[in-house]
Amino acid sequence: MNAAQSQEPARTSGASPEVTVIIVSYNTRDLTVRAVETLLANAGDVAMRVVVFDNASSDGSAAAVAAAFPEIETIAHPENIGFAAANNLVAETVTTPWLCLLNPDTETHPGAIANLLAFAKANPKAGIVGGRTVFPDGSLNQASCWQRITPWSLFTQTSGLARAFPRSTLFNPEAMGGWQRDSVREVDIVVGCFLLTSTELWRRLGGFNRRYFMYGEDADLCLRARALGYRPMITPDAEIMHLVGASTAKRADKTVAVMRAKATLVRDHWAKPLVPLGVAQLWMWGLARRLGAVTTREPEARARLLQIWGQRRDWLAGY
Repeated sequence: MNAAQSQEPARTSGASPEVTVIIVSYNTRDLTVRAVETLLANAGDVAMRVVVFDNASSDGSAAAVAAAFPEIETIAHPENIGFAAANNLVAETVTTPWLCLLNPDTETHPGAIANLLAFAKANPKAGIVGGRTVFPDGSLNQASCWQRITPWSLFTQTSGLARAFPRSTLFNPEAMGGWQRDSVREVDIVVGCFLLTSTELWRRLGGFNRRYFMYGEDADLCLRARALGYRPMITPDAEIMHLVGASTAKRADKTVAVMRAKATLVRDHWAKPLVPLGVAQLWMWGLARRLGAVTTREPEARARLLQIWGQRRDWLAGY
């Protein structure tokens, strides 16, 4: 059965919805239409409210989604307020017991929402749960979850150890080494591309911290949940396809945004005496990119690395 087919399409009307699925889009018209199509076809035996919040796209995303799926809610916002703020705005209107965040560059595989919801109900101590993500060819996309940033993990990334030994949990700790996301496991961070939590916990946490315009907001949310005693978890029984970064056109721009988020996470979640160390490690990471620009023979790679280094003051400052 492919991602567009299901024996039990989701219910968007009739029974009272149990979960609200929020999709925040930005200039991903065709991908968003596909995301909604596969969501409605493959969510499983679950009653949903589906909301697409479009962040002032210039490609007609909101109109296309509204025309294709009149049974769901589409919000065309007049300005791009970012991923965190957009989810927060929709979450304020949620009356269902559960809410699920889903990226617009995803395709829902059969039973994903129903299975993730069942997993959350069976594991209340998790608080926040996620599933397994794959690329279009079916290979693992490990970016469904991570471990938190630590002084050691930053060292392994700056030194190149994480890249040299990607399957090692010691030298690639944030990615958890070679774990294929094929077993139930506690993690520090469930990524917001496919994240489910109770509406009660979301509101207890205050939703996303709006300082995180794009990237890092999910890590901050999960770390705050962990501080309350919850232990986020991943299940392989809920699977989606995720392209990753479709709304970020330039790779260097995405890297700059990710590094800005990392600098903010260090300041928000590390012990104060360690923050200067973390910022220094991030600067060293940037310096390694600058040195890499000297040795690479590829003009595009050189330009990207120089752009990252050139914007270091911006991303080191954080949000």
